[in-house]
Amino acid sequence: MAYWRLFYHFVWTTKNREPLLTADIETNVYRFLHAEAKAMYVPLFVIGGIADHVHVLAAVRPAVSPADFMKQLKGSSSRFVTVAFKRPFEWQDGYGVLSVSETAVPRVIDYITHQKEHHANQTVVDEWEETHHWNFGPDETLADALPSNGFAAEAGVIE
Repeated sequence: MAYWRLFYHFVWTTKNREPLLTADIETNVYRFLHAEAKAMYVPLFVIGGIADHVHVLAAVRPAVSPADFMKQLKGSSSRFVTVAFKRPFEWQDGYGVLSVSETAVPRVIDYITHQKEHHANQTVVDEWEETHHWNFGPDETLADALPSNGFAAEAGVIE
């Protein structure tokens, strides 16, 4: 048994950012996504969004990669909406995922649960709204923080 504290903030959009998460299906989609996460043994799952995108804070166990978690949520929920509501529904390729420190969890929960207000009041956190269909990670400027020899023994980082 592993000891773990892995918190991820996921964000993904509807296909072409169409406003497909309408009021008549939003609650059902969120419940479905929560049930899928629970089936994957995710003990923390907070969801919120607006008509064209969703945010999730999840504590995903180490046996499940963030990519596999997203693949399951997006694929199964797209099918759910298409079948249950008899309307075409697709998510955009790609997603955003950020790791969240345990101390920041309450702030992220507040942000996610108040998505509609943040968008209405234009108080969004830009970085927390990013999604991409290609692999877009940290830039090389993070290496600038390393000592001049390029080796940080404490962190186990080798240039």
